[in-house]
Amino acid sequence: MKNSTRESRIRRFIAWQVFIFLLFFSRQVSGQLQYSIPEELKKGSVVGNVAKDLGLNVKELQLRKMQTASQTKKQYFAVNLENGDLIVSDRIDREALCGAKQVCFIHLEAVIENPLYFYTITIEIQDVNDNAPTFSKKHFDIGISESSLPGVHFPLGNAQDPDIGINSIQSYVLPGNEYFKLGERIIKEGIKYPELILEKSLDREKQSFYEFILSASDGGKPPKTGTAIIKITVQDVNDNFPVFLQDTYQIRLPENAPVGFLVIHLNATDKDEGPNGLISYSFSHIPETAQKLFTIDLLNGDIVIIGNLDYETAESYEMTVEAKDGGGQVTYCKVSVQVIDVNDNSPEITVTSLSTSVPEDSPPGTVIAIFNIRDLDSDINGDVVCHISETFAFQLIPSSSTYYKLVTASSMDRERDSLYNITIQCLDQGSPPLSTKKSIQLTISDVNDNIPIFEKTNYIVYVVENNQPGTSIQRIHGSDLDNYENGKVTYSILNINVDDIPVTSYVSINSMTGVLYAQRSFDYEQLREFQFQVMAKDSGSPPLSSNVTVRIFIIDKNDNAPKILYPSPDTEGSALFEFIPHSAEKGYLVTKVIAVDADSGHNAWLSYHLLQVPDPSLFGIGQYTGEVKIVRDLQDADNLRQKLVVLVKDNGAPSLSSTVTLSLVVAENFQQIVPEIRKQPANSDTKSSVTFYLVLSIALISCLFIITVIITVIYKCRKDNTPTTYGAYSRNVYPQFTLGCPSEISDTSLPFPFSYDVCVTLDSKQNEIAYLKPVQNVPTENLIDTEVAAPGTDSVSAILSTSNNVVQVGSN
Repeated sequence: MKNSTRESRIRRFIAWQVFIFLLFFSRQVSGQLQYSIPEELKKGSVVGNVAKDLGLNVKELQLRKMQTASQTKKQYFAVNLENGDLIVSDRIDREALCGAKQVCFIHLEAVIENPLYFYTITIEIQDVNDNAPTFSKKHFDIGISESSLPGVHFPLGNAQDPDIGINSIQSYVLPGNEYFKLGERIIKEGIKYPELILEKSLDREKQSFYEFILSASDGGKPPKTGTAIIKITVQDVNDNFPVFLQDTYQIRLPENAPVGFLVIHLNATDKDEGPNGLISYSFSHIPETAQKLFTIDLLNGDIVIIGNLDYETAESYEMTVEAKDGGGQVTYCKVSVQVIDVNDNSPEITVTSLSTSVPEDSPPGTVIAIFNIRDLDSDINGDVVCHISETFAFQLIPSSSTYYKLVTASSMDRERDSLYNITIQCLDQGSPPLSTKKSIQLTISDVNDNIPIFEKTNYIVYVVENNQPGTSIQRIHGSDLDNYENGKVTYSILNINVDDIPVTSYVSINSMTGVLYAQRSFDYEQLREFQFQVMAKDSGSPPLSSNVTVRIFIIDKNDNAPKILYPSPDTEGSALFEFIPHSAEKGYLVTKVIAVDADSGHNAWLSYHLLQVPDPSLFGIGQYTGEVKIVRDLQDADNLRQKLVVLVKDNGAPSLSSTVTLSLVVAENFQQIVPEIRKQPANSDTKSSVTFYLVLSIALISCLFIITVIITVIYKCRKDNTPTTYGAYSRNVYPQFTLGCPSEISDTSLPFPFSYDVCVTLDSKQNEIAYLKPVQNVPTENLIDTEVAAPGTDSVSAILSTSNNVVQVGSN
């Protein structure tokens, strides 16, 4: 009971599988066509209109990529995609295709895409009378004993005609004579063998040789004939014919039978004795293709293989064997060899449609290729199953019994995998199974889906000032994972202003290489840093871009010599005198040299030195303060007029310096210096009027000086904390400098680089200081507000107030 239930379930399962297969096949094969044409049609002959018969629009044939394929090695037909005609593309020989088969068909498979449909086209090849009968020999030698009685039959070699039906051999004709007539022997396969029938007893003494022409005619219109010459020799005695055991021998051979394999051993017997009973064997008729495959032993009748059998080339061979005794008597038998198929052909993979490149944004299910699978073997040896190596990214879907389509199974990403080598392996079901591999290289084309990425999150660039315009200062690099135009990155500077000046006036960028170039020579004293953004944009459509910030820092260079603010070294045509009273003691402050340096840091750290001094024991100068003092008490023998040259140098490498000349006069009042002034050498061309203007100028300056002193005293009384100044200058022009070295104002150097804006008096004994608001970016040419740098500081502006013990006198 359990076994019957199980068998019932199996039968239902098999029936369900058959139903699914039929349903699937009915969907894929949309129709079948059958045509009938005669063989040997000219190339280009029209068989029929496929588009019309299948109900297709002619315009769709080319658009939907219609293709045809047959299971034969040659493609005998093709479809004209312009009009839909099925035309003959190669010579069709029915006999070569089907041999002796009564019905000959060629099966075509037509495939169209979008959507995918399959059609079966069956073409019947009709026989035409294109072959004339042929005999295996041009001459048939027959020996007839003179003792032969009338009515004896002498078999003749039959003719062969590859055509079938009415076009095959229908009759044999032998010219009439009194001794012989033509008869026919028909075997069970329907083949006619001509026989020579003796009508009258022969007499070798009267005539020992006869010759006739035997004709074979087919039933074509017009009929075709073939002839052979019958040569009859009249012999004595031999009155028995060789006899085979069978008229027809059926042999089955596997196609892989080796060379030398024994097909059959034929044995014919002859009742005669002696030479008349010795039998020799030969092929009376053998197809041309079989001549290269089989041979027969002349003496023992063994048929062996001498070539390689191929089931796919020919499925069967038919041969006629002749046995002849020593007296010339012959007999015939038929040997039919049936070739058995073995699994000796690997599946053939033919790509009918292929896309070698797909974009990376292609959706799953995109068709990559369509394959046609064919195995020349038959039955189970020709059943093929295919699979692919890339099981995750792609999928192989059967579309019919012989077609597969390769589609994408997931989304593509070129940046992850840009190239796939897909291997398709097809395996037949033979024993042992044979397989074939087909490799397809698929390129994933790029889509612009990645933005450029910089190698740094931001760029910091240091540039030494006074650089050459056009110097490259940095390379900005951005990479894009895309390729070709989508990965080609160009660079540009986003336009912003630096101090109301476009940033492109400062820097430029090579759009292809990303190299930044300085557009001008930078000056640290004018611009210390600035920043901007660089945009990297690819060349895709649409383009993608990203930005990065670039900060430029200008590095200071010692390119500014110290500038002496007081005393002014630029005064021409006049002499600057410093008063030293006779009562001056050691430590008396004669004057203060004030200088500034536009550089910063150590480059602006100034030191003061006496370059030329008449009496080194009388004057000294503070190295970091610039204060010129008397280092001993004055003596009556000292020269009343001294001339000092002061050197001011910075701390840069190399160091830069400036000099100024100080004229010192020992006197109690202004009137005492007039004779000293007059001692100066006068120009020979000076006119007397110059003296008048000089005296007038001194008087005006003296009045101005007295007024300034009065205003200063009044102002000091109002504000006791205000340091003593002179009215020739306002409060915003006090000297500003950094307390960074020992002096009477500061006892020690500050350890930190702090800048102080201070106002100091000319006399270092007065320690009053006032803090002022710093003045930024003032040109050094104005001698009013200039940056001064001292050790450990950045920069300060300094201005000197006019002292009451200094007077400037014009001279020629």
